[in-house]
Amino acid sequence: MGPSLELERAREILDADYRPPVKRGDLMALPPEVDTVGIIDGVLLTDAAVGHREILSLLDRGVKVYGASSMGALRAAELSDLGMIGIGRIFAEYASGRINGDDEVVLAYDPFSQRALSEPLINLRLNLEAAAECGIISTDSVESLIASLKHTYYPKRTYDYLYQISKIEMKNEELEALVKFLKNEGMDYKQNDAILLLRAVKDGCDFF
Repeated sequence: MGPSLELERAREILDADYRPPVKRGDLMALPPEVDTVGIIDGVLLTDAAVGHREILSLLDRGVKVYGASSMGALRAAELSDLGMIGIGRIFAEYASGRINGDDEVVLAYDPFSQRALSEPLINLRLNLEAAAECGIISTDSVESLIASLKHTYYPKRTYDYLYQISKIEMKNEELEALVKFLKNEGMDYKQNDAILLLRAVKDGCDFF
């Protein structure tokens, strides 16, 4: 567990052994009696990412391995055919192949407090696309903004930065409508998926 969901809120949903964002070697160090693992956040650029073989080793032992939200969604999309259980919207986007960049779930965060310091592109993308589906902004604007965000170093991806580039890309009326939409209807997709994973583990479901 990391910046996707506050630990206190996670404990309200599921009483479990929560650990920092997973990195390579962590899964192999789990006690042999563990029968269920949920992967949400994980390191990707700052340390070695959790390996596919580590997850496959757990699956071979009969451990149920869930993935959602961030690193969990990435690995579940890659290993769902081999038994890993993917949960949530972000997993579905990667599993379908519509989104394929690992960088979309990356964000900067404080390693001590786990507080997010930037916004993952996947959240910005899905909210912009939702705004277009509601007729708030044009699809041309969405494509242009996502392209700009895609070429922006991930620690700089924030809603404030999105606002700054939107002022360049969009007319005032469209910009005001977008700001209102994000304020009233914007969603934290990574957080939502993290909650879904915890509920799935709690209920023993293979999907949510």
